[in-house]
Amino acid sequence: MATLLTAVPAAAVTAGPSGAPRPATVRTAAVPARAPSCDPRRAGPSPSRVDGEAVRRIRERGHLIAGVDLNSYLWASLDQDAQEPVGFDVDLVRAIARDILGPKATVRFVSMPPSQRIPRLQARQVDVIVRTMSITCERLAEVAFSSVYFETGHRLLVPEGSRITGFDAKLRGKRVCLSKGSSAVALLGSSGTGAVAVETSSHLDCLVELQQGSVDAILTHATLAAGLAAQDPTLRLVGPRLDTSLYGVAMNKDDTDLVRRVNAILEDYRAGGAGSPWMVSYNRWLAPTLGAHPGGPPKAEYAD
Repeated sequence: MATLLTAVPAAAVTAGPSGAPRPATVRTAAVPARAPSCDPRRAGPSPSRVDGEAVRRIRERGHLIAGVDLNSYLWASLDQDAQEPVGFDVDLVRAIARDILGPKATVRFVSMPPSQRIPRLQARQVDVIVRTMSITCERLAEVAFSSVYFETGHRLLVPEGSRITGFDAKLRGKRVCLSKGSSAVALLGSSGTGAVAVETSSHLDCLVELQQGSVDAILTHATLAAGLAAQDPTLRLVGPRLDTSLYGVAMNKDDTDLVRRVNAILEDYRAGGAGSPWMVSYNRWLAPTLGAHPGGPPKAEYAD
């Protein structure tokens, strides 16, 4: 399978912890307005392989354009030897591409920070976003989602020796780093802990801030925090999981045929028990850090 890579705009580029430029930060206490009640577990339509305008558009172009985050170790990052994207999210992108375009499918990976995900989908600069993106009622007002392909939740990541032990009063006045445009913004803003939010382009920028002592903790999904801890063994996760976050493949709201097609692909991706493509990918990328997953992939539910 061929791969094309697109660089992030200069303002959004994130570098590794070693020698990385220190990102600008914005401190905010704003909380996004609540959206109408909905059920993120049943966000998308039932599966179908009937080709529509969106699927035909991908075929006519000859490659799939997928939004990812190549700074997410274990989920999507560049293999240093092959210079190819690898990870749990990347495996799913390639499965989508093969199903639509065949075994020799070409994928153009576009790396982006959280704040660019929805605008790029709405502008049709990407076909799908597979970027540890949570399904929320607010986002469902702007983009469409597949069925859930992974379940996680937010946790705190702190340096060894930190007095922070959880999401409680000990956070008062502490600087907590999170990615701009991520669901952690609303979680911290409504927590009542008195923590100060420090927003950066990505969770990798938060890692740089934490290593430099500019912040006291990182608030991100446990899955992403585990990847950061795997890169820096001086960090540790504290406290229980704070909520439930459901990852889905995001698409343009008008691309209903593509949403149904991705849901059909996910049905096959989950099927097969311990030998399913989902479990094979989980065991390769995530099990060494997150542990075994005896429950397997999340069960699919649909709006219709």
